[in-house]
Amino acid sequence: MTIPNKQVLLFDLDGTLVDSAPDLAAALNKTLSDLGKPEFAQDTIRSWVGNGAQTLVARGLSGSATIDSQLDSELAQRAVTLFLDHYREQMCVETVLYPDVKEGLVALKSAGFRLGIITNKPVEFIQPILSGLGIDRLFEIIIGADTLAEKKPHPAQLFYAVEQLNVVTENCLMIGDSKNDILAAQAASMDSVGLTYGYNYGEDIANYNPQWCFDTFAEFTAALQN
Repeated sequence: MTIPNKQVLLFDLDGTLVDSAPDLAAALNKTLSDLGKPEFAQDTIRSWVGNGAQTLVARGLSGSATIDSQLDSELAQRAVTLFLDHYREQMCVETVLYPDVKEGLVALKSAGFRLGIITNKPVEFIQPILSGLGIDRLFEIIIGADTLAEKKPHPAQLFYAVEQLNVVTENCLMIGDSKNDILAAQAASMDSVGLTYGYNYGEDIANYNPQWCFDTFAEFTAALQN
């Protein structure tokens, strides 16, 4: 399996390049504790990750992936503030790169691919994590949740990347672990890769019909280099 005719690779961050669930879970549980709410196992919180901080916190307050329709908005906003404060303190304590990511990104960069990040994580957290994991010099563009008014699955971030890099959509590839990545790519008429190892709420990423699916980052990079 090969992926032809791509020059720009746009990566999701959490669940695609980095496993940040342990630090996100710790920050969420500290927030819930502050508010006198029940805490949850890391594996439970892992299944809630992938739609940004506000959604993660709302799921924590609801105790479910399905957000309580009666959730108090003032409480939710206070909880988000607490969560972001806690996450700032420990955003790269247990966060790690997935296997073969660093080597793969370096090889792709050396091969002439242009690399970018499109994530629903707030911008302030992205660079410290990339720096902490030693991959901060590899990306030509970084787009976060608050770069624009809209975020994935809306295609605005992808359109913005294409415009800023002065490329055509046909030569770009969106790579992610979540349905939000695939849906954003489809809305932008961009080809996509689904990686099966990340955070997709227990769903098979193939169900969302990316052009290619891979079980490991090494398989993905091999397909590009062939």
